[in-house]
Amino acid sequence: MSRAFLNQGLAQTTMHPLDLKVKSARGGYLILEDGTKVLDFISGIGVSSFGHGHPIINAAIQEQINTHLHVMVYGEVHQSSQQRAAKNLLALLPDALDAVYFVNSGAEAIDGAIKLCRRVTGKKKIVSFTGAYHGNTIGALSISANEIRKAPFQPLLDQVSILPWNEPSSIDSIDNETAGVFLETIQGDAGIRIPDVHWIQSLRKACTKKGALLVLDEIQCGMGRSGKPFAFEHFDVVPDILCLGKALGGGMPIGAMVSNVSLMEQLAYAPDLGHITTFGGHPVACAASAAASQLLADVDWEELERIGSRIEVELEGIDVVQEVRRMGLFIAVELQNADQVNQVVKGCLDNGVLLFYFLSTPQAFRMAPHLNISHEDLELGLDVIKRQLTLLDS
Repeated sequence: MSRAFLNQGLAQTTMHPLDLKVKSARGGYLILEDGTKVLDFISGIGVSSFGHGHPIINAAIQEQINTHLHVMVYGEVHQSSQQRAAKNLLALLPDALDAVYFVNSGAEAIDGAIKLCRRVTGKKKIVSFTGAYHGNTIGALSISANEIRKAPFQPLLDQVSILPWNEPSSIDSIDNETAGVFLETIQGDAGIRIPDVHWIQSLRKACTKKGALLVLDEIQCGMGRSGKPFAFEHFDVVPDILCLGKALGGGMPIGAMVSNVSLMEQLAYAPDLGHITTFGGHPVACAASAAASQLLADVDWEELERIGSRIEVELEGIDVVQEVRRMGLFIAVELQNADQVNQVVKGCLDNGVLLFYFLSTPQAFRMAPHLNISHEDLELGLDVIKRQLTLLDS
């Protein structure tokens, strides 16, 4: 175990940190203290979707810093950056999603959504699915599926049911006692698992019939990662609550739960201030988010799909690759075992390309290149990855 962080007085929760000493980051690259450039093929786990230091995002941040930082807790005063962030985000969404509550992270958005489901319906039961990962706060962990990760922190929230993912039988378990049904539109930590269209549409119908709220977690798969602005667009459904994070802030920390006015306003009474936050909707994070949504509106989705398809086809043709699961630039490459994954991730890093792991899917590695990746960076990344995969065959 490396004690690289503990030795600097920093809390450490990973036993095997990358130990990269980052001096700066620009475009598709991390620049290390020794001058080495590392191509970031995971976008900070989906956070920096438009690369590092994008000029439009940086300019928005700088302008806001020069205007003001934190001035008051959320919802007490009007702040132009919050208003721009909401306007730009909602312009990308269906009319039924017309109210956004900015928070500090994706996990906080999930916790807020649990509260909103129980407040609006008056019911307690929360449903999620096998393979689910919703975050690591107590509420988000409670509705996640990895029992090994949950065990040391029990008891967690009660009245939570984990149902079989993508199985018709799970639809029948949504009953009149269900307050909310939480689903990653495309599962991330489970290794980029894509549900059947009919199943997710049946889930939507069951929630409507039983008076439960459908909550789609697009913290990882939203904001363009799936090849559309939002992953639910692939399935022709609209959630009652949408949870966002990661790429929402263009590199700044922010999350959001998006719903409609009639539901969201119920957090304001019975009790008063039913959900509050000091730093949620921070003006600098909102300025960055407004810029990120502006950039998202201008993405060439056909070109993005061409890039994703090329990555998929080229990697699938390598013998050691068992499966490539992909939607847009949300990609898992499954190998035979975790040892092979470790060899590929380490080998790529040694050759200047950063890939990463899944917490709950050790036999696969993740790829999430920038949505605006250049032709040159794509060629470089693919060449290094293919070479390392081919070495496993030899």
